[in-house]
Parts: sequence; structure tokens; C-alpha cells
Amino acid sequence: MKEYRYLITGKIQGSFYHLIRAYSWTFRLHVENEKPWLEYRQNGGRVLLCCWHQQFFAAIRHFKTYATYHPALMVSQSKDGDIIAGIAEKSGWHAVRGSSSRYGGRALKEMVGHLKRSGLAAHVVDGPRGPAGIIKAGVVSLARATGAVVVPVYAMSDRAWYFNSWDRFMLPKPFASVNLRFGEMLDLTSGVSDKDFELHRVRLQEIMQPGLLT
Repeated sequence: MKEYRYLITGKIQGSFYHLIRAYSWTFRLHVENEKPWLEYRQNGGRVLLCCWHQQFFAAIRHFKTYATYHPALMVSQSKDGDIIAGIAEKSGWHAVRGSSSRYGGRALKEMVGHLKRSGLAAHVVDGPRGPAGIIKAGVVSLARATGAVVVPVYAMSDRAWYFNSWDRFMLPKPFASVNLRFGEMLDLTSGVSDKDFELHRVRLQEIMQPGLLT
């Protein structure tokens, strides 16, 4: 019975993956400011890409281009997370299961190890449940443990649906113009005290909050 459930889940993941890929290819995609952090990664640096939960769907298509780095992404331990993890794996990303509310410590440890090896990972900064616009501590912990620079990622669309959810999840409409913009590389590793940690978290939050779509 357990094996049958895994088989059904795998089929659902595959169907969603192909549907999302086909849907995303209708977007007219524009990418900004990618070169600086890519060159930094190619020269041996470690990079942690960060985005709001609201906007991650718009980035799925382009993020497959990073598969050669074998990057990692933290995905929640939920039924929805099962599907997202399957899509991530099929896109060449390693899905680390856990969140701030469940298995967070174990997942963070695995993310640290993977980022040290691959040099690239991504993180949804407000987690799977929000609240929207509030950055969880995990991104700072991950950056400090690996020495990675943090690169905010923002997605905008000229035509999109916004769900009635805690994050006002954005789904670009078919054939929409989608702009994927990378922010500047940020160093969140200085200082060792709890005060330094919180200052970095607030700094990143203040930088990224204007990129939320309301």
C-alpha cells in the first residue's frame, strides 16, 4: 500500500512538472542582474538566492538553468510540499525537507552541508506559512554557517492572478511579460552576537520588503 501511494505521488509530480514547464514557457521572460552573482559562484564563492513565497512560481522555469550546480532548496514537510519537492528534483534541484515549524534544525543542517558542497542554494524567506513580509531567521543562519552571500530575487508580471492567500500568491497569466530581477550580493556574516544576527535579519527584510507585490 505504501509503495502504491509513492507511485501515485510520483505520477502526480511528473504531471505537475510537465504542466508547469509548458505553462511557464508561454511567459516572455526578462532576467536582470544575473551576471555578477553567477561570476562570483563560478569563481568559487557560495551564493544563497532568496525570494518571497508570493513570487517563487514565476522563477521555476529559469531556475532549471542552474541544475548543473546541483543546488538545494528547502521544502516543507506537507502534502503540497511533496509535489513541490518532486518538481524541484525534476528541475535538477535537491529538495531538503523541513521548515521553520517542522524539522527545521535537521533541514538547516542538511542545507548547510549541501550549500558548502555545491556553492548554490535557494531559500523562501517567509517560509511556507508566513506572515508575509517577515523574514525568518533561517536565511541568516544558513548564510553565516556557510559564508554565502545572499542575493534577493524578485519577480514581477504585467498580467497576473493573485490568490486570496496569506501571501497573495502570484500566478502570471499565459503569455504575460515576467521580469526576474536579482538584487545585489549581501554579506550577512559579520558579527557573532544575537544583536548582530537580528540586525542582519532586519536589514535583509528592509531591503526585500519593497519587492512584495500588493
